[in-house]
Amino acid sequence: MSQRLTLQQLESYLWGAAVILRGLVDAGDYKQFIFPLVFYKRLSDVWDEDYAAALEKYGNDAELAKAEANERFIIPDDAHWNEVRALPKDLGRALQTAMRAIEAANPGRFDGIFGDAPWTNKERLPDYTLKNLLEHFSTQTLSIANVPEDTLGDAYEYLIGRFADDGGHTAQEFY
Repeated sequence: MSQRLTLQQLESYLWGAAVILRGLVDAGDYKQFIFPLVFYKRLSDVWDEDYAAALEKYGNDAELAKAEANERFIIPDDAHWNEVRALPKDLGRALQTAMRAIEAANPGRFDGIFGDAPWTNKERLPDYTLKNLLEHFSTQTLSIANVPEDTLGDAYEYLIGRFADDGGHTAQEFY
């Protein structure tokens, strides 16, 4: 089981994603790539947490566990973080497809949460950069047990401030 992250650890971890983008993306645009990845990773990790609890509850019955995990929200087949992470190429397209599939499977809940970042622009975000981002985000588990909602909210606000500072804007512009 993963360890609960402190706010400082979470902030450092999230800012590490911005460091990967430095030089490829304007600091003012970090948010359009990092926030969707945070949300995507969080959803996958929370779904995994629910699935693991249901699997234990139902004596390793994978079908029942999946049905229960899907009660909070649905992660469609081929749209889970780990499935996209395992792909060797066309990661931008896979990310975009997975994020849209999650939005479509959960109507009214996650509409627009992933934004409209140009994931498929390989000049701006080549596969190796996306792979680095996915691997970076995969170093921590963003489940509710490891990152409570209030801690994630505080880290989100921290990122807004950092993005603003790095981009020469005020945090108010990002809100």
